[in-house]
Amino acid sequence: MSPTRRVSVVFASTALIAAAGVAASRAVLARQAAIARRRIGKPLGEVAVDADRVWRKRLAGDPVELLLLGDSIAAGLGAERRKDTLGARLAKGVARAVGRPVRLTTAAVVGSESSALAGQLDTIAADARHDVAVIIVGGNDITHRIPIATSVRQLHETIERLRGRGTEVVVGTCPDLGALRPVPQPLRALSSRLSRQLASAQAEAARAAGARPVSLRRAVGPFFISQPDEMFSLDRFHPSALGYRRTADALVPAIVDALEARSADARV
Repeated sequence: MSPTRRVSVVFASTALIAAAGVAASRAVLARQAAIARRRIGKPLGEVAVDADRVWRKRLAGDPVELLLLGDSIAAGLGAERRKDTLGARLAKGVARAVGRPVRLTTAAVVGSESSALAGQLDTIAADARHDVAVIIVGGNDITHRIPIATSVRQLHETIERLRGRGTEVVVGTCPDLGALRPVPQPLRALSSRLSRQLASAQAEAARAAGARPVSLRRAVGPFFISQPDEMFSLDRFHPSALGYRRTADALVPAIVDALEARSADARV
């Protein structure tokens, strides 16, 4: 056999081995994803508690108009009482900080990917005006293997639409899925890496579109890793009341900053 022929055979063999390795890895990950779905299940159902109302209405002044878009975290799935949902926690925290009531409108839907953001915004009347919108999305993009570039483009388009309506935007970037203990290894490690990559891309896209990104991985991720029994709800996937409180604590300062910037622009 000629040297050239031997090299060709070696490369072909290497390619076949690599392809077999990729196929085997995908099969392992698919099996582990099925295991994770069985472990997590849907003990919480698929509908979050409705927390939309004016919070702290006894405070003086017109209500701050707060809009929530995104997935089950934004919707508050896992909270048993409306006052413990993320939206309620945000509304109460903002009201306390600015001394005004807060009207909460939640368009977030359990199970949503970034592709659903446009439809969620479409449910809001075109003439509705919100002072600030909070977007939390990305976990389902990772579990459903949506390309990061696609997810980020859809997020960027939604931010631009909101900004075009005169709404300030805060983005809670994708949480670290490595905190999900029901997900076996190596799928958990892969999900962690991909969720971090998505979070970084979301932050960059948010800043480019004029929004304020908040890294949930850095702000609250360590609590979910070190205190899983307290931070997760019954399904060990969605936040508990405490988990939502911690998440709100991380987001409220950015919301207040956005409102202050909005007020400063109005005075100019």
